[in-house]
Amino acid sequence: MSDAEPLVGEPLALDLVNTRPIDADLLETPEQLAQWLRLEADRLPEPPPAHPARADLAAVREVREHLAAVLDALLHDRQPPASALRGLNAAQSAAPAIRQLRWHEGTLTATQHRAGASGVRLAATLAEAAVELLADPAIARLKRCAAHDCVMLFLPAHPRRQWCSPDRCGNRARVARYYQRHKGTD
Repeated sequence: MSDAEPLVGEPLALDLVNTRPIDADLLETPEQLAQWLRLEADRLPEPPPAHPARADLAAVREVREHLAAVLDALLHDRQPPASALRGLNAAQSAAPAIRQLRWHEGTLTATQHRAGASGVRLAATLAEAAVELLADPAIARLKRCAAHDCVMLFLPAHPRRQWCSPDRCGNRARVARYYQRHKGTD
């Protein structure tokens, strides 16, 4: 796994923030957004747009920036910026979620639908994922990768976890330790 590939597997909101590794942005183009959405498709309530527009990309990046500001504040034990909280709330409000009843084969079911254009619905869904993450008590375990050249965030399932990914930074750290141990033995 290279740093140019999105890191996925954390909560959806963290996966979104983690599209900004050091000195890069994995959501610079609508095509990159489409690729990331394909990776996350099973976690989205509706199929993502196959060909996102620039406006869709802008809406998603705006949610990402607001979420990143809140997470950075939490990591540094500061109050999150009010503007970032307002931005996440506004993104959700732009595409209200409505639970609709449907009768299907003798059973009533309720499904949630969002109103608005696809990019606005997508941004609202991601903002909602951010709110769910931020309101979860597990957010207190939020960590930044221990690698000096990595900015990825994760929620560790094990308290000793220190790397964003064992295949990415964990492997580099193990190789570096091995090299340091064997450097003078040749």
